[in-house]
Amino acid sequence: MLLQAPLNQIHLLRMAIRVSIIEDDVEIASFLKAILHNNERIALVSIHHDAESFIEQVAQLHCEVVLIDIELPGMNGIECVRTLKPHHPEIQFLMFSVFEDPERLFEALCAGATGYLTKNSTAEKLLTSIEEIYHGGSPMSPAIARMVVQRFNVPPTAYQSTETLSVREHEILNLLSKGLRYKEIAAELFISVETVRKHARNIYGKLQVTSRTEAINAAFGQRLI
Repeated sequence: MLLQAPLNQIHLLRMAIRVSIIEDDVEIASFLKAILHNNERIALVSIHHDAESFIEQVAQLHCEVVLIDIELPGMNGIECVRTLKPHHPEIQFLMFSVFEDPERLFEALCAGATGYLTKNSTAEKLLTSIEEIYHGGSPMSPAIARMVVQRFNVPPTAYQSTETLSVREHEILNLLSKGLRYKEIAAELFISVETVRKHARNIYGKLQVTSRTEAINAAFGQRLI
């Protein structure tokens, strides 16, 4: 849904941060619209209820910040970011989700998101985060920021691999760090999904971790990727 501004407001929109919303919940989308419309430093240019409609229109929107939910009908928010970020690096994606689990957080960041807010954030936090991300920051809800710190503030000895990763395992670990799923990695490397899964288990065992997030943390800590 494109939003049209009166002609006498066009000059103000040119100076404001151009924001698009991707949110399938109509009530939440209306709530966000009301918040953003009351701020003269922000210009709400479009609202979308699915990722596909945004992708179709992104070239004509010229948006600078996108406030995007993760759980969407069809393509989810993380997949949308992963699809668009390489082609539109100038757009800053701010995830806006109910989820606070590490897997979705780090998958979103690896996909290209620059910030992550939970839906219990205040209107003031939302507005300041949009300005912060536009000006080069990486805004996050307090609980999310704490999670990031806890994940990366790990003693180096906690992630010491006892075995050397193979060339193939290095390839798969690198693709995992980019947020690719097993089936996408399989297609990229021309191997089966089960083979990818087997390599992932070997990687976890060698790095002494139990999840993708821990494997990525360990890889960064040991400079494996």
